[in-house]
Amino acid sequence: MNTACLGLVQKRFFTFAEPPHELVLESGERLGPVTIAYETLGALAPDKGNAILVVHALTGDSHVAGCYTKEDARPGWWEIMVGPGKAIDTERYFVICANVLGGCMGSTGPSSINPATGRPYGLSFPLVTIGDMVTAQKALVDHLGISRLLAVVGGSVGGMQVLAWCARYPEMVRGAIPLATTPRHSAQSIAFNEVARQAIMADPHWRGGDYYGGAKPDLGLAVARMIGHITYLSNESMRRKFGRQLRSRDALSFHFDAGFEVESYLRYQGNKFVERFDANSFLYLTKAADYFDLDDYAATGLAGAFKGSRTSFLVVAFTSDWLYPTGQSRALVQALKRNGLEVSFCEIQSDWGHDAFLLPNERLHTLVAAFLSRIFREGLAGE
Repeated sequence: MNTACLGLVQKRFFTFAEPPHELVLESGERLGPVTIAYETLGALAPDKGNAILVVHALTGDSHVAGCYTKEDARPGWWEIMVGPGKAIDTERYFVICANVLGGCMGSTGPSSINPATGRPYGLSFPLVTIGDMVTAQKALVDHLGISRLLAVVGGSVGGMQVLAWCARYPEMVRGAIPLATTPRHSAQSIAFNEVARQAIMADPHWRGGDYYGGAKPDLGLAVARMIGHITYLSNESMRRKFGRQLRSRDALSFHFDAGFEVESYLRYQGNKFVERFDANSFLYLTKAADYFDLDDYAATGLAGAFKGSRTSFLVVAFTSDWLYPTGQSRALVQALKRNGLEVSFCEIQSDWGHDAFLLPNERLHTLVAAFLSRIFREGLAGE
């Protein structure tokens, strides 16, 4: 087994919203039944006061840590943070991670079978929001018998879910850790997502989203991933890793193959991505991220979204994150403080761009571990 893997985990499934009790979405449409894929690590305390919900970023999944089998020893996407003795210590906490509604890693999404037709939903799947994803996660948490979460933790689009949890269900969240995130997308962020979506929809194999059972829009999805991947990095990280290195050290190739190392890297990332992800899910999840705006949770704007909350926050930004720059986190912190909430904020020096929260970082590890330990002790003390 991969020595980095904390142990074996099992993907589980929770199905709810069976007709006629469908899930009512923010759009007003109804969806059911709904299945959510999830995984758990650690043991739930008798008082159920040690549960932490980890929410993944745009194209992540429920496999946050551990390995499925000894043969399939690929560790989870946040193995560096979740596990025994790590920042999110599975010897102390009960960790839950679910694949989002609209995803393609076991949760109901556009690639799922529509029970009304017996065929994949495709574009007949209703548009979902970050709020809808959180509503589905709450149904799972309720199913597990947990009335209050010690913390909700996530980065990027996962951070949006953290904020939506705090706005929708403030009484259920003791602590919140939104990392490298934003209370709303800028026009630039929406623009990048739209170009990525157009790359998929321009692929002749997309066929209006009805490509299941035939050739898939792999080229369009690969280009979409390449576009997104550029936004996750920083100029400095790309300079360090690639510079202007040529694949052939001798000379320019004078053709349109991947002559530069950075070109080869992006093509590799795009081609690997199409092996695991559904193009329609990419469309739906990027649109959900674009729609997210904390102002929508209160008539009085961003500050009003947290009115009445008693949640403690740890907000973390990274200096080289140009997708969700630090100023957006500072605006969030100001809104939280206007509500009199307990807020810790840290901007971590990093040259690795938006993806820094997914990479080993001693400062981030220390901050998260200390924050969780404090609110856990306060919970034991009855505060």
